[in-house]
Amino acid sequence: MLIDRPALLARLRAYRNTDQVKVLVGVRRCGKSTLLDMFRQELVSGGVELRNVFVKRLDGFDVPIGYSAEDLHSELQAAMDVSDSTLPFYVFLDEVQDVSGWELVVRRLQSRANTDVYITGSNAQLLSGELSTHLAGRFVEIPVYPLSFREFAGMDSHRDISPDTLFAEYMRYGGMPGLMTLGDTDERTKTDILAAIFESVIVRDVAQRYGIRDLSSLDKLSRYLMATSGNLFSTNSVVNTLRSAGVKTSYVTIDNQIRALEQACVIYAAEQEGIRGKELLHPQRKFYAVDNGLRNLTNNFTFSDRGAQLEGIIFMELLRRGYRVTIGRSGTGEIDFVAVSGTSREYIQVTLSMLEESTRERELRPLQGLTDAYPRTVLTLDRFSDGVTEEGIRIVNAVDWLLENDGATGE
Repeated sequence: MLIDRPALLARLRAYRNTDQVKVLVGVRRCGKSTLLDMFRQELVSGGVELRNVFVKRLDGFDVPIGYSAEDLHSELQAAMDVSDSTLPFYVFLDEVQDVSGWELVVRRLQSRANTDVYITGSNAQLLSGELSTHLAGRFVEIPVYPLSFREFAGMDSHRDISPDTLFAEYMRYGGMPGLMTLGDTDERTKTDILAAIFESVIVRDVAQRYGIRDLSSLDKLSRYLMATSGNLFSTNSVVNTLRSAGVKTSYVTIDNQIRALEQACVIYAAEQEGIRGKELLHPQRKFYAVDNGLRNLTNNFTFSDRGAQLEGIIFMELLRRGYRVTIGRSGTGEIDFVAVSGTSREYIQVTLSMLEESTRERELRPLQGLTDAYPRTVLTLDRFSDGVTEEGIRIVNAVDWLLENDGATGE
């Protein structure tokens, strides 16, 4: 079952037949391959001849052991020889980082006339780093994340289900596309699929890619960061916590492993704003899992931390909408998110409910202490607090906000 992803397809269409290499980056199994295939089918349906389309999945079973950049170049040359040279030649290379020297092939493709190149990968640093060296200014990076709630709710099988019911499912199991292709299935099957994804990502995209031999400490670290997402801490505090749990490790080891998890698009970090002096050496950060299902897997699907789960969903949605996100500080408390895109800026608080007066005061206080004129919003799951305060602070139901069209992405 193909899942419609209109915003991402629109971005691919916008860059079609430009001389920039289109680079789709995201965690393994988030839908990059399917997205490329949907775009390829769209091209063929629109009249592009099959002989002018080259597709290669470089992590597939049919790729020979030891497959090299030279092998890829030879296959491409053979395909180009039988193509119609008067028309654009489309190249789709999936999980390209699995081939040593791939960047040299892509550089030659980019310099070839009438050639449109699309690549995907599961390692942000490898792709951006190598391309920056060989294709400075001649590629565009398109982040791909698991399904947004809007995409999840828009599936044909979900159209007759209320948004709140759907959100409860999404909040628990996340939006990894592999879960959706099975249709309605039991909790054990969903858990098994998420566990398999988690294992493959940690082993293939983190441990093997970065030569990490201590899989036990890596597994504990990744589970810890996901299970405690939304907490503000430094690498030092993570090291101390793991040591107290009996894990033998060091600051350098944990810092490297955190960086590897980030580069594999497993976790994303948001740093505190306004950091100065010595704090720059050990910044306070919050880490969020790329997908709530993977996060909850590491926490045994507990119901006790739904506030942190909601916060993670909102953080990832802000990234989808193209914002740079940090943690704010004001004289009256912490602001969950400061979202910046170009010259626009918005302050966002996230809470399960605003019904208790003490909670309402706590969430509004940091926003009330701000002195600039940028929008201020509280996102909550209760449906009784919507409105605008005397200070102009919007209180919006989070489910409704997640379903909104957003100008930052064109969705």
